[in-house]
Amino acid sequence: MIRLPERFRAFFNNRWLVFVAAMWIQSCAGIGYLFGSISPVIKSSLNYNQRQVARLGVAKDIGDSVGFWIGSLCEILPLWAVLLVGALQNFIGYGWVWLIVTHRVPTLPLWAICILIFVGTNGETYFNTVDLVSGVQNFPKSRGPVVGILKGFAGLSGAILTQIYTMIHSPDHASLIFMVAVGPTMVVFALMFIVRPVGGHRQVRPTDDLSFTFIYGVCLVLAAYLMGVMLLQDLVDISHTVVTIFTAILFVLVLVPIVIPVSLSFSSEPKAPELEALLTEPQKEEPGKSEQDATEVIFSELEDEKPKEVDLLPASERQKRIAHLQAKLFQAAAEGAVRVKRRRGPRRGEDFTLMQALIKADFWLIFFSLLLGSGSGLTVIDNLGQMSQSLGYDNTHIFVSMISIWNFLGRIGGGYLSEMIVRDHAYPRPVAMAAAQVIMALGHLFFAMGWPGAMHIGTLLIGLGYGAHWAIVPAAASELFGLKNFGALYNFLTLANPAGSLLFSGVIASSIYDREAEKQAHHHHLQQQNMGSIFSGILGMDDPPKCEGSICFFLTSMIMSGICSIAVVLSMVLVHRTKIVYANLYGKSRT
Repeated sequence: MIRLPERFRAFFNNRWLVFVAAMWIQSCAGIGYLFGSISPVIKSSLNYNQRQVARLGVAKDIGDSVGFWIGSLCEILPLWAVLLVGALQNFIGYGWVWLIVTHRVPTLPLWAICILIFVGTNGETYFNTVDLVSGVQNFPKSRGPVVGILKGFAGLSGAILTQIYTMIHSPDHASLIFMVAVGPTMVVFALMFIVRPVGGHRQVRPTDDLSFTFIYGVCLVLAAYLMGVMLLQDLVDISHTVVTIFTAILFVLVLVPIVIPVSLSFSSEPKAPELEALLTEPQKEEPGKSEQDATEVIFSELEDEKPKEVDLLPASERQKRIAHLQAKLFQAAAEGAVRVKRRRGPRRGEDFTLMQALIKADFWLIFFSLLLGSGSGLTVIDNLGQMSQSLGYDNTHIFVSMISIWNFLGRIGGGYLSEMIVRDHAYPRPVAMAAAQVIMALGHLFFAMGWPGAMHIGTLLIGLGYGAHWAIVPAAASELFGLKNFGALYNFLTLANPAGSLLFSGVIASSIYDREAEKQAHHHHLQQQNMGSIFSGILGMDDPPKCEGSICFFLTSMIMSGICSIAVVLSMVLVHRTKIVYANLYGKSRT
């Protein structure tokens, strides 16, 4: 009979508890997705125009993605300390903005507000990095599902926090900024000592498939529930009591995954002896490090010695030929018949530093494919309010909430489907990214056409495709460039997001929109002059011009569709270059 203290110790060290705690942090980490709800309060309180609000949006996007130093912090500081730094940034940044908006402290110039928005939003990059680093290290054999679920909850956090704010029902709209400053900080303080890599995680447990299936089911129920609740609250006038009940059910759904670590740790059946032996596997590997290094050397030499025609063979035959060649290399190295030498620097599939990765073509293919794909998706997210208004929709917030849910499902589905591709077929994971970019190209075409229902279909396609990027790219980067410096590699790749937003949204989309709006304003002004309403036309010039009709974003959407097509080409080039790497990483598990 296992004593209760030992069970609690096993519970605290259970990697599934770490994963569930990371999910909870991620569920309030996507504060950048609430900017569309926060910006109107800042605009009205500080008397900003739309261009000034756009600058705040750029500061938000940069803060949401720039964090390349956090990977180094994860190697120097304990992970709880990294989470603490992020929580303090979130609290100070948005807390100060709340004090300014509510006029409790003197108003600062625009550039200072931009810095506060950057600092506050940048806190979530700490949460993302620590959660992903812990996840992929605890589940190295299930990177796709882990990354997809964690990034999915970050994408869904906007809808979750919005529902909580709806329950609070505060007449002071600035209280949403206060909730953003305090809520994530409290959650991180409660969980920061739980989220970390734990021992005994290199093996695949028999219960893993069932546990992941359960969490996928919870995710689907959660997304469907939030979608139904938002539509009901939008169409029907619901009392505050009912909204409170809806929010309580939401909390229950978010907390449900805790049953996995509880059942695994407090199960009446003790662990099998062979399973207990596996728990010490990481410690046993240290003395035998030279054998592992020899294996990595053989893998590196394999790429040089392998005949070109092997790649053209069927999968089963290719694996036999590669295994035979590998055995010959091991024997030759052992007998000294040939001298196995390591080239300078690691090979794909081994551990890279950031500087080593920066000189690899595969790394830049991932970066620019992500820049084009996610950048075009973020352009839609940042301009979704104006896009829906130009097509005549009054309730723009429903599309913001919808794209948050589709973004969530895209991340969940991207992680799941890409994992099936590598597990069942040993085929490169980036092919799933190419498929996501095809979906996004179609979504941009729907936005360009402006057909009836185009907003709903376009939001669905863009949300799914954009979300899938953030499940596929981190997993692919960890496979090609290793787990040791994953934090630094991931945070450098996230720079693609603000770079794409700045180019596509800040330059292309805004310029085209302003040009079309000025054309319509000029045409409207001429009509007023012809009707003798000269003074009303002059008075109307003080307001920023607005554009109406599908023409407002037609050219932008067509350009974004073309950009996604270029991203598809880059992703397929990466697929072609990494076929042999994935065949070696996952081919053996299929034989």
